[in-house]
Amino acid sequence: YQNSQLIELMDRVTTLTGLELKKGGSFKDGARVFVQMKSDNMTLGTDRIEGFVTGINSFDGSTSLGFGPSNVTISCMNTFFAAYRGLTKVRHTKSMEIRIDQICRDIDSVLEQEKEIFKKIKRMSETPVFTNDYDQLIDMVQRKLFNIRKEESIEDFSTVTKNRIQTFTNDLKGEIAQKGMNSWGVFSGITKYTTHSMNGNSTENKIFGTYGDRERVLFNELVAFGD
Repeated sequence: YQNSQLIELMDRVTTLTGLELKKGGSFKDGARVFVQMKSDNMTLGTDRIEGFVTGINSFDGSTSLGFGPSNVTISCMNTFFAAYRGLTKVRHTKSMEIRIDQICRDIDSVLEQEKEIFKKIKRMSETPVFTNDYDQLIDMVQRKLFNIRKEESIEDFSTVTKNRIQTFTNDLKGEIAQKGMNSWGVFSGITKYTTHSMNGNSTENKIFGTYGDRERVLFNELVAFGD
């Protein structure tokens, strides 16, 4: 399924759904590609969270064509790809063009997922992190983000890990200062680090990489925080 066919497919899908095709890109010399359609926005304090429906396709057998929700926090352009394993998958077939109606129905489902994600983000913004919970919460976040075992103490960390944690701590403090001492502020610290401070292409990391998986786990952990 060639890139030209994908763009033609997306053009037909956008015509039927009313979503605007905004941007796209490729990784690994074109082995993996993505396209994004603009969906809804959400305002949260001084943040505007822009929603997108992201379609991905590969030519290396790593994934089928699929769609899922992602979003961008405009205040500092932090990105979060909210779904990957749950993407609606479309098998590569010669008769793919006849499945456009099904793809549009699947995208409607993705838009419903996005509404739920926005609700969760609002809930996170209303979930305070109290001083006596902060250290334990951040320890959990750091261990999951950097894959640190429970039995490891800070004395055992490598210099590289210590430097990463310090950079993350600085990003976290900046986001909490803007968004408040709440779960959303903590998660924004995570997305600022993974978007701006990590090595490599952040979009590829978030869609296909390990850090995207860790980010999604931490999102759910912080949504549940305070229950």
